[in-house]
Amino acid sequence: MTSAVTDKSFSVGDVLRAVATAMNIPVIVILIIFLLCAAALIGWILAEYFSERRHMKISLPALLEELNRTDDLTGAIEASGLLRRQKDALKELASHPDFSPELRESLAVRLLDAEQARYARIVHVSELLSRLAPMFGLLGTLIPLGPGIIALGQGDTFTLSSSMLTAFDTTIAGLLAAAVAMVVSAVRRSWYRDYNASLEALAQCVLDRCGKEQP
Repeated sequence: MTSAVTDKSFSVGDVLRAVATAMNIPVIVILIIFLLCAAALIGWILAEYFSERRHMKISLPALLEELNRTDDLTGAIEASGLLRRQKDALKELASHPDFSPELRESLAVRLLDAEQARYARIVHVSELLSRLAPMFGLLGTLIPLGPGIIALGQGDTFTLSSSMLTAFDTTIAGLLAAAVAMVVSAVRRSWYRDYNASLEALAQCVLDRCGKEQP
């Protein structure tokens, strides 16, 4: 009876070991992909900075004053230093003067929600990478330790050192990809909070102007 249980436990252990061994190469490949994604995130945020963030030079109080007193609301929005998406949203809001106040407010909420959803999708990419990379780094650390421990028991120091090197490399890869993703997420959240707050204030200003102009 004891022998049967022992044989069963060994067979289950063999299955688990086979699964872990089979996962070794896929985990390493996924970590390499994560590193490439982290490099792509760096390029993406740099491109976003030089194409958008660096050129967004506005004084929100001054722009609000300009929108309040100008006769050409659409022209003032277009001439501002806002992002193209912000300009399009505000011009869309200002291009329906015949709408009722409730309908204009609903449109403003829809436009603001669309912008927030877009920013949330962008941030979600780096946040997902920051969560998954350490998990796969841990998998890449633990999987080679099994053969390494067996090699240690057999006195095979070469296999042990190779397993430990793979474990360290995968840990570093996972943590590096996660660190880059976390920094990118933090920077983008700061940018997008500023964008959303500015757009919300400007949308309210446009609503007020349209409400005053409506007979």
